Amino acid sequence: MDTDAANTKRQAMADFAEFINPMKVRTMKAAQLDIIEGKREGACVWDLTGKKYIDCQTGSGIMNVGRHNPQIVQKLKEALDTYDIGVFLLCSKQKADLAKKLAEITPGDLQCTIFGVGGGEANDAAIKIARGYTMKTEIISTERAYHGHTGFALSAIGRAAYKEPFEPLMPGFKTVPFGDIEAMRSAVTADTAAILLEPIQGEGGIHIPPDDYLPAIRELCDENEILLILDEIQTGLARTGKMFASEHWGVVPDIMTVAKSLGGGVYPISATIFKEEIQDFFVPHPFIHLSTFGGSDLGCLVGLAVIDYIEKNNLAGHADAMGKRFRAGFDRLLKDYPDLLLEVRQKGLMMGLQYTNESIGPRMTRKMADRSVIAVYTGNDPSICRLMPPLVITPEEVDTVLGALEDSMKELSKEAGLGKND
Repeated sequence: MDTDAANTKRQAMADFAEFINPMKVRTMKAAQLDIIEGKREGACVWDLTGKKYIDCQTGSGIMNVGRHNPQIVQKLKEALDTYDIGVFLLCSKQKADLAKKLAEITPGDLQCTIFGVGGGEANDAAIKIARGYTMKTEIISTERAYHGHTGFALSAIGRAAYKEPFEPLMPGFKTVPFGDIEAMRSAVTADTAAILLEPIQGEGGIHIPPDDYLPAIRELCDENEILLILDEIQTGLARTGKMFASEHWGVVPDIMTVAKSLGGGVYPISATIFKEEIQDFFVPHPFIHLSTFGGSDLGCLVGLAVIDYIEKNNLAGHADAMGKRFRAGFDRLLKDYPDLLLEVRQKGLMMGLQYTNESIGPRMTRKMADRSVIAVYTGNDPSICRLMPPLVITPEEVDTVLGALEDSMKELSKEAGLGKND
């Protein structure tokens, strides 16, 4: 190990603990993930000490086009030769170009866009638009949902631990079980402005709804003049094997939010995309929702480059193919280690491994880190490992991850006297 690199890492960790968050450092060390990121490339990241990891966490889906994608980086470098972030009050060709492209690639008649910086901000905008347009106040979201930690979005999160320290929160929010259409029907009232859902719950543990759920939600919204907001921040931009997860069920929302991977891992940007008729709300209120850095000229140029890369390289098709390769390996693990692995939930490269108890998630995270794979249990449930590698992951890297899972399970089963030990 390079002594200078080791000392640099040690100092960075000490400074992070002193000036930012000591408990985060302690937690990462306990998980064997006390990494200071150095080189980044494709599906991989290198610790400052030189250790290489396959990144299956990717900031919950930020790196769809890969870590430090050279084509996206080059577009940003070229943009910096001419542009800065722009003045948010003025009209922008870059904003117009990206909004037009989003209208082209999103399903159905989604057409208009408001830009932001992060996912929580995009969901805040969606909730504000829904309330302003419908003149109703009630928002229904689901248990285990994750929509961000900002003002309106925090009230829609389906996990009490995120919300309780900050109560009282925004009024008018309800939560019901995910995937339960009858519970949703019972929750709807004459004052319901919108239903806010992730097509597949990410932070909640990769929960995939029954096939009739989203179509039934769409029908319920139509019957009651309710807006359907789909949060595609983790599921969007080819992650699940289609450009947007809602396309698996043929459902078109009234409002869709995207973020994370739209910035290609190099520049933050988010978008709240909605149907043209909703634009009527902005006619008397053209400046009612503003974001100083949202949809900056630089961010929009990066977003355009990201979409272009996804389309030209058919990352949706590649995600589907690599997802099937993962699934073949998962099926072997389900057979060989039933005392450790209970269930696999998956669409494309959005994958959740449900372990048989909560102690396994943290232990598997450490063992996978020892084998140079970043695979982290979810914040909502330590018994679930969420795997969301870059969509550029190669077949060989898929096999490496599967090998690390098998070796980790074999070691864990020997320690516990369970499963397949030979």
